Amino acid sequence: MGTALQLDDIATPTEADSQEAAHAARALVPFLKGTRKRSPRVTIRPEGQDKAESVTVPREAFELFVKILEQMAIGNAVTIVPIHAELTTQQAADLLNVSRPYLIKLLDEGKLPFHKVGTHRRIRFEDLLAHKRKDDAHRQDVLRELAEEAQKHGLGY
Repeated sequence: MGTALQLDDIATPTEADSQEAAHAARALVPFLKGTRKRSPRVTIRPEGQDKAESVTVPREAFELFVKILEQMAIGNAVTIVPIHAELTTQQAADLLNVSRPYLIKLLDEGKLPFHKVGTHRRIRFEDLLAHKRKDDAHRQDVLRELAEEAQKHGLGY
């Protein structure tokens, strides 16, 4: 059984952090070019020390690290959520950008799976992500239909 995800520790990067992240992202992006299968070898030298250590980083982890730096560079707070993490109803509502009562309605209607820990509902992050993807795809379909209808009626879209 997983524990509930804690979103309280997320902090927006400072301007200095954003600038450092932008510099680091620009320096690391070239290592992502070329072969998609190779994992980059990274050398780390702690500040003030002569000894450096090289380590091979799994490519997916390296790509994720660069994406984190890019988001920090534009001032976004970033967190990593394990796919099996469990969310409270408020955390799930916040991540979907909906009200908690609306999220409860989705749960009660069976549109989003959950389980109870005592009297509290918990939603797996993986299930929330699947619901969001399905909802986003539905929205895109509706938007495409509306655009086609507007084109058909010459509304200039």
